[in-house]
Amino acid sequence: MTEHEHVRVAVIGSGFGGLGAAVRLRREGVTDFVVLERAGSVGGTWRDNSYPGCACDVPSHLYSFSFAPNPDWPRTFSGQEHIRAYLEHVADVFRLRPHLRFDSEVKMMTWDADRLRWDIETSSGRLSADLVVSATGPLSDPKIPDIPGLDSFPGKVFHSARWDHDYDLRGKRVAMIGTGASAIQIVPAIQPLAEKLTLFQRTPPWVMPRVDRPITGFERRLHQQLPFTTYARRGLLWGIRELQVQAFTKRPNELGLVEKLAKGNMARAIKDPALRAKLTPDYRIGCKRILLSSAYYPAVAQPNVDLVTSGLSEVRGSTLVAADGSEVEADAIVFGTGFHVTDMPIADRVVGVDGRTLAEAWKGGMEALRGASAAGFPNWMTIIGPNTGLGNSSMILMIESQLNYMADFVRQLDVLGGRAALDARPGAVHAWNRRVQERMKRTVWNTGGCTSWYLDANGRNTTVWPGTTTEFRRATRRVDLAEYEVLRVPARAEVSAP
Repeated sequence: MTEHEHVRVAVIGSGFGGLGAAVRLRREGVTDFVVLERAGSVGGTWRDNSYPGCACDVPSHLYSFSFAPNPDWPRTFSGQEHIRAYLEHVADVFRLRPHLRFDSEVKMMTWDADRLRWDIETSSGRLSADLVVSATGPLSDPKIPDIPGLDSFPGKVFHSARWDHDYDLRGKRVAMIGTGASAIQIVPAIQPLAEKLTLFQRTPPWVMPRVDRPITGFERRLHQQLPFTTYARRGLLWGIRELQVQAFTKRPNELGLVEKLAKGNMARAIKDPALRAKLTPDYRIGCKRILLSSAYYPAVAQPNVDLVTSGLSEVRGSTLVAADGSEVEADAIVFGTGFHVTDMPIADRVVGVDGRTLAEAWKGGMEALRGASAAGFPNWMTIIGPNTGLGNSSMILMIESQLNYMADFVRQLDVLGGRAALDARPGAVHAWNRRVQERMKRTVWNTGGCTSWYLDANGRNTTVWPGTTTEFRRATRRVDLAEYEVLRVPARAEVSAP
């Protein structure tokens, strides 16, 4: 990267969102762009999360780009290594390598109102861009709770998203902190290795069976020779999930039948009534993310596994103290405690028109017009922004909708001509957010009786989209210029070549 490089578009991150943005830009005829990646390879969360048992809980043919179908998925639910390989394949097939800037972590992005551009400082140099597309993703920065005494723990400590593959868990006393989506995959994978595995569970999850199987050679040959069968399979998977949305967003009481199925899944593996009681949630299924596993409950039932029904509150040497006062000895602590979702660290590094950071602008809660544009941050867009998450389907569908919006954003700038920028009007952002929050009131995520990572510090759900993917696609098909203020280079400014 040159010292004063200027590009039309800077994309931040090379996961699904970043690579998808890069492909879409090329399809729009934009080749003057870079993809800034803090690591040394593509993949995003599927590069970072390499813990034992890591896999996707969305069917493979739905968890891939519509413009890059993969007829060779080996399983109905793909493992981390296959998804990461798919993203490397996308980077190659769509010739994105020349645009990738690895080991280029964004340190600061500052809006230059005189030149209508973003000045970007990275770990590998400086550059500027007319438009920034932030695709850092909400599952990129691990969250480890502030536990008194943790620094003095003599054993090994790591987060699930920063797995230490050099550390051998065989014969060790391992503490797993958290029982979320990562933990229920990790537990069955490490339980046979550990001498003792202690689970610290603050809130039990709802766990449904994972109906996973190898995709047969016949199926793969069929998808290769008749590509429309791949699209048909994807369409069927999508349609089923679209039909389920009503129960999550409008009629949560209909989820009672699903709860019975989840309890049956538990009862088949957990014969001890006392243990079943500890593992049974007291909130409506769907309020927290529904987890998929056919191996979690059998692993928890093993004699070398203990369940502590409270969180970790203190560490005293190698002794871990739970909130209920119980104590256990451990050689290693694995945190499966999630990510900075509603307080994304990238927001501290984006400085807008009035000198405020995005984090300061979002102090009362994240909000962005159509999940993409924040008021006071011109020509800055986010992929997987506020209220674009899903509780029952594939995020790739939402990403592709946001890529449609990004593409039209670029077209609108072309139509305006000259040096121009689009800044979301505060009224438009607030109006959009009010509609979203009003719809959120009767969803299972707000009424189900739980506290989840979908909610921010103020108790607002700023994470999930309260509708179908079809509705979101319609809402992001076009950029409405009435929702934006058009900025031009100030007359007083001396404009020089970037």
